[in-house]
Amino acid sequence: MAHLRSRRGRALAVPVGLALTASLGFIPGAATAAAPQDASAPSSTTQDGPKLSYVVNTTATDSETVGRVKKAIAKAGGTVVVTHAKIGVIVVHSTNPDFAKTIRADKGVQSAGASRTAPLKAAGTTEVGKPEKVSEPRSAAVLRAAEASGEEPLESLQWDIPAIRADQAAKVNPGSGKVTVAVIDTGVDDTHPDLAPNFSAKQSANCVGGVADTSKGAWRPYTTDDYHGTHVAGTIAAARNGVGVAGVAPGAKVSSIKVSEADSSLFFAEAVVCAFVFAGDKGVEVTNNSYYVDPWYFNCKDDPDQGAILEAVNRAAQYAQRKGAINVASAGNSNFDLAAKELTDSSSPNDSTPVTRKIDPSKCLDIPTQLPGVVTVSATGFKALKSYYSNYGLGQIDVGAPGGDKYQVPDAPAKDGRILSTMPEGDFAYLQGTSMAGPHVAGVAALIKSKRPDASPQEIQWLLKAQADNPGCPTAPYDPDGDGKVNAECTGTKHINSFYGYGIVDALDAVKK
Repeated sequence: MAHLRSRRGRALAVPVGLALTASLGFIPGAATAAAPQDASAPSSTTQDGPKLSYVVNTTATDSETVGRVKKAIAKAGGTVVVTHAKIGVIVVHSTNPDFAKTIRADKGVQSAGASRTAPLKAAGTTEVGKPEKVSEPRSAAVLRAAEASGEEPLESLQWDIPAIRADQAAKVNPGSGKVTVAVIDTGVDDTHPDLAPNFSAKQSANCVGGVADTSKGAWRPYTTDDYHGTHVAGTIAAARNGVGVAGVAPGAKVSSIKVSEADSSLFFAEAVVCAFVFAGDKGVEVTNNSYYVDPWYFNCKDDPDQGAILEAVNRAAQYAQRKGAINVASAGNSNFDLAAKELTDSSSPNDSTPVTRKIDPSKCLDIPTQLPGVVTVSATGFKALKSYYSNYGLGQIDVGAPGGDKYQVPDAPAKDGRILSTMPEGDFAYLQGTSMAGPHVAGVAALIKSKRPDASPQEIQWLLKAQADNPGCPTAPYDPDGDGKVNAECTGTKHINSFYGYGIVDALDAVKK
């Protein structure tokens, strides 16, 4: 399973379709990269290897240093795709197998590494499972009943909305149209009738390849199978307009920054760096990140390539934060204790042949989830218990939110423990995963920003934690599937613990306190 955090099984958090449990499978492969934005012609350096993409991080951001490094890149056989001078990150393509080693020796380079292990343009297609869709009830009687109750037609199936009191919050403050949440994901279908009223095209782009394409519709999914971002967007800001479902912040705006490669749905560093920089430059207030940066589940600081990826993405995320955006990320779906002394990663690199490796979580980070300043979100089910798949960890989780859990099933009328939201082409479907939890927190962050427009990202994070409701560690052994085996150990206190961090977010408190 790939890496969206519903797709975060990670990064699609194990996407599970409606009444039928349909898992999404992803296999390695990359799309054709974006055309170079400021290409530097390579020298006559011998080039006899596969074409790879690299991130080169400079020691400084002044024009002299960046310019000198770009000349060194050309001499080493690289072609500059895009230069993010303001953060000192340069995206490069090269067929020189010694490119990274050569450019690291330049005094203006802090770190440099390949952002993938498979060549650019590598073939890769896959059949993916399609979730069972939920049709919107359109009979006059159903619509009249929904209108009378003040609910959207499918809201009675959304147990997650009242779970964080977002239904009550909407009556006080549904969110401001001056606040935008950017969905960094597989693209958003902005033509969906539940998303169109709140969509911000001017803050949307396609960042695949590392260069922002803002042409009309470039931010949309490739196909209906790339539904992850559209589902995420609906949870954040589906409009209260008499259609379908209700979002956590139905009055806020939502934008789409597409970063997933066609056919493989992999999220590479150059696209994610582009997305954070674009979000910062476009004045986005919140970013939602329900994925991890491929091809490594964890990027280890002492590995030259992985260390460079970590540095590049961190610089970009920090840039967005300095520009006023609070970054929210899903914790992942492997039931890992991110505070453990050792973890086993058997899924990386996921763009070629994975190998099993032991990693130290203090030195190898899941990004952007574990980057400084990022709000890390665990998933909960209908019973306010950690979802069976959700990663956790004392000091690693900031807050929890509904992500769905097939073992925690609500009573009628919902009857499904997963999260109902929008899908491409006007559809709706249930998914579960930390990918679904993150958007609830992004929506609450948008509500806080709507009430407190001058609040900084740090202040919003503090308020998310202060207003959260912590159920505390379970009193009984944590055995969600009932097989008699303890699946995870909750540690900490009633106020701060490894399952929920500071607690499950509260939308009503966000607009009242």
